[in-house]
Amino acid sequence: MRLLFICNQNRHRSKTAEELFKDKFETRSAGLYNEKPVTKKQLEWADTVVVMEDEQRSEIAKRFPEVYIKKRIISLSIPDIYSYNQPELIKVLMHKMKELS
Repeated sequence: MRLLFICNQNRHRSKTAEELFKDKFETRSAGLYNEKPVTKKQLEWADTVVVMEDEQRSEIAKRFPEVYIKKRIISLSIPDIYSYNQPELIKVLMHKMKELS
């Protein structure tokens, strides 16, 4: 399964998730509000798009409505309060991603 993890800047949450699950899935990560925001091509690559907050799902729907309607998009509801590879973030990601396994 190809998973695309998305957060605001692709610095902490989505980047950590991409690395954490790369042995179990094909993973990539992207941001919505960084210098190189997520592209239509990246979204099309993914079987499942995993966003960290519901607002990110809405932003994808606004930017890419034709792709959004065809994709399984899951929100993990993880707030932007963690640092890259922070142990607490890893614990939350592991717990929330159990449902996909």
